[in-house]
Parts: sequence; C-alpha cells; structure tokens
Amino acid sequence: MSNPRDIKPISYLKASTADAVRQVSEGRTMFITQNGEAKAVLMDVATYDRWRQAMALLKLVNLGENDAAKGRLHSTKAVLERFDRAAKRKRR
Repeated sequence: MSNPRDIKPISYLKASTADAVRQVSEGRTMFITQNGEAKAVLMDVATYDRWRQAMALLKLVNLGENDAAKGRLHSTKAVLERFDRAAKRKRR
C-alpha cells in the first residue's frame, strides 16, 4: 500500500471527514480499513480521472491484443481505403 499514515480506520473517516478530504485534495491517497481490513480508497478527483483514463486505454490495448491473437488484423492500407470509401459516401 502507501505510507502508513495514509492508512486510516473508518472511524477516522467518520470523525474527521473534512480533514480527510483536505489531505486527499492535496494529492494524498488514503486507504480506509474496517475491522483491520482494507475496504476503500479515497483519492482526489484529478487522480481518479487519470486512473479512469488509464484503465480505458488499457482496455483498448487488451481488446486489440485479443483481436490480434484471433487473427482479426487488417493492413494499414486496407483500413485507410475503407475510411476513404466511407468519407466519400458521407460527402454525397
């Protein structure tokens, strides 16, 4: 996990929500435990947005790798020709 001071019990979050939000908004990520077990992660919105974008990109990479493994590949030339045909149809 992270720095031990960033691991807090849920009771801390209940009693010190404003302080927790302040710390997280300063760039720290906080791990919340319940009964000694990690249960949640508290992070600022910018970090969350970057995480979501990274996950979306990794999903696209994974989909591409799966297509390649199944032989669903097209040459760059074939793809560009298909785009050109579609663009010409759209202009009509």
